[in-house]
Amino acid sequence: MSKFLKGTMILMAAIFITKILGFVNRMVVARIIGEEGVGLFMMVFPTFILVVTITQFGLPVAISRSIAAADASGDTAKMKRILAVSLAITGGLSLIFTPCLIWMAPYLSKVLFTDPRTYYPLVAIAPVIPVIAISSVLRGYFQGRQNMKPAAVSQIIEQLVRIFLIYILAKKFLPYGVEYAAAGAMAATALGELASLVYLLMMFKISKTFRIRRRFFTSIHSGKETFRELMEVALPSTGSRMVGSLSWFFEPIVVTQSLAIAGITAAVATKEYGILTGYALPVMFLPSFVTLALSTSLVPAISEAYTKKHYQTLEHRVQEALRFCLVTGGLAVLLLYLYAEPLMYFMYNSENGARFIQLMAPFFLFYYYQGPLQAVLQALNLANAAMINSLIGAAVKLAVIFAFASQQQFGIYGAALGMACGILLVTLLHLAVVFKTISMTVDMRQYGKFLVVLFLTLMGSHWINQSFLSGQHSAQSLVAGLGITAIIYSVLSILFGLITKSDLTRLPFVKVK
Repeated sequence: MSKFLKGTMILMAAIFITKILGFVNRMVVARIIGEEGVGLFMMVFPTFILVVTITQFGLPVAISRSIAAADASGDTAKMKRILAVSLAITGGLSLIFTPCLIWMAPYLSKVLFTDPRTYYPLVAIAPVIPVIAISSVLRGYFQGRQNMKPAAVSQIIEQLVRIFLIYILAKKFLPYGVEYAAAGAMAATALGELASLVYLLMMFKISKTFRIRRRFFTSIHSGKETFRELMEVALPSTGSRMVGSLSWFFEPIVVTQSLAIAGITAAVATKEYGILTGYALPVMFLPSFVTLALSTSLVPAISEAYTKKHYQTLEHRVQEALRFCLVTGGLAVLLLYLYAEPLMYFMYNSENGARFIQLMAPFFLFYYYQGPLQAVLQALNLANAAMINSLIGAAVKLAVIFAFASQQQFGIYGAALGMACGILLVTLLHLAVVFKTISMTVDMRQYGKFLVVLFLTLMGSHWINQSFLSGQHSAQSLVAGLGITAIIYSVLSILFGLITKSDLTRLPFVKVK
C-alpha cells in the first residue's frame, strides 16, 4: 500500500470515528440543553470560526505543502524555519484576537446577536484560540510529512475529552440557566482542544529530527524567503476561508431579515434556522469524513507530484480522487434521502429537519467533491482561483437566500435552496479550473453507469423498505435499512465497474484472487 493511500485510509478511519463521536456530542447537548441552548451555540459558533480563520491565516495548508516539498528534498533546516515562522505568525495573531474577542463580547451579544445570553458562550470559547493556533501548525507539519497518524489520533482524543466534559459541565450549569449550560459546552470544547494539543506536542517531541527551540528566533529572522513562500499559499487560502467564514457569519442575519420580510416572526425564524443548521446540516455533513480525509492527504501528494513534474501520477491521483468522491458520495446521498426521518428520530428523538435533508441531499453530492477539488487547487498553486470561486458562490448563496426566503411561499426553504445553490456553483467552478489546468478528460460512461446504479439501488431499497420496514422507527430497522441499501449499492457498483478489483485488493480485510 502506498504512503498516500495508507495516509488517506488512516485519516478516513480517524475522521469517521471523530464524526461519530461528534454526533454523540450533538445528541448529548441537544438532549441536555434543548433547542434553545443549541440555538445559542449556533449563533456564537460562526463568530468563533471567523476568529480562528483569521488566527490560522491559511497556514495549515501552506505548511503541509511547504513541508512536503522540503521533506522531498531532505532540507531539514527549511522545515525548522517553516515551523518557527508559522508558530510566530499564529501565536502573535492569537495573542491579539483572543483579548479582542473577550473585549467585544458584550457588544456582539447585545447588538449583533440581540441576545445578551450569548455573552457567556463567547467568553467561554475565547481561550481556545491560541491552542488551536499551535495545534494547526503541528497538524500541518505531520500532514506535510504524510504522517497522518498523530493528527488522526489527536482528533479522537479531542472528541473523547469533549464528550466526557460536555455531559458533566452542561448538566452542572443547566440549573443556573440555558446560557450557562451553553457556555459549559463551549468550555468542554476548549478543554478537548487542549488535550489534543498536549498529545501533538508529545508526538512531535518523539518524532522530530531537529530541535525547534534551539535558535528559534534566529530561524525566524532568517526565514524571510520561507515567509514569502508560505504567504503565496496562505494569503489566497485565507481569503478563500475568510469568504466562507464571513458568508456563514452573515447567513443567519440575512435569513432572519428575509423571513421578517415574509411576515415570519423572529421566534419562529430562529427555531426554523436552528433546525436547519443545528440538526439537518450536521447529518448531511457526516459522510464528508471520507472526502475530508482524502482532501488532507491530497495536498502533500499532489504537491510532491507537481514539484517532481510527475504529471502522469498527478492526473492519475486526481482522477482516482474524483471517482472515489463519486462512489462514496452517491452512497451517502442515497442513505440520507431514503432514511432522513428515522435518522433524525434516532439522533434527536424528533423528525424535525428530515424535510430539509430530503430537499438538499442530492446537492450534497457536489459538496463531497468540493473539499478534494479545493485541495487540488491549493496544491497546484491555484488558491487564488479557489478564493474567487468561493467568493462567487457565497455572493450567489446570500442573494438566493434573500430572493426566496423573503417570499412567504418559500420561507425557510428559501434558505435551504440558497445554501444548495452555493454548494453546486462552487463545486462546478472548482471542477472547471482543475480540468482546464490539468487538461483531463471526463469519462461519460462512468457517470452513466453511476446513474444506473443510483436508480436501481433507489428502487430496490424503496421496495424493501415499503415491504418489510415501513413505519418502523426502531434502531434495528434503521440499521437494517442502511445495511441493505449499502449492500445493494456496493454489489451494483462492483458489477458495473465503479468499484474495481484493484480497489478491493487495497482493503486490508478483503482478499481478491
